Amino acid sequence: MNLEGRKIVVNKSVNELVDLLKNPEDYKTLMPDSLQSFEVRDHGFKFSLKGMPEIALKIEEVTENQVILKSASSSLEFSLKGAFNAISEKQTEVQLLFDGKFNPFIKMMVEKPLQNFINSLTDNIEKI
Repeated sequence: MNLEGRKIVVNKSVNELVDLLKNPEDYKTLMPDSLQSFEVRDHGFKFSLKGMPEIALKIEEVTENQVILKSASSSLEFSLKGAFNAISEKQTEVQLLFDGKFNPFIKMMVEKPLQNFINSLTDNIEKI
């Protein structure tokens, strides 16, 4: 299952965004209003949103133009990638890309909440 957030333009350089998103603590400010708990862990974080199960993510890869988060749980295999494209020294195009391997039943249950989560993260990144 692949989901894409809308492309946005942020008034920060690619380096500033990568620096922000490679720190697990900084994700708390990007979470939706329905955040119920947030805990920083080794190279990642764990959080829960109202009406959703707890999710643990680890920062898997950081390069000069992307940050990839992966599920810290072996029962659900997925990744969330923040892709960055420099427009100028102070502006960057950002898009969130979700890739998950789910059975059809799970996909049906999680597709809409995941898209809403990605949209909310995108909205909050746009505000920084």
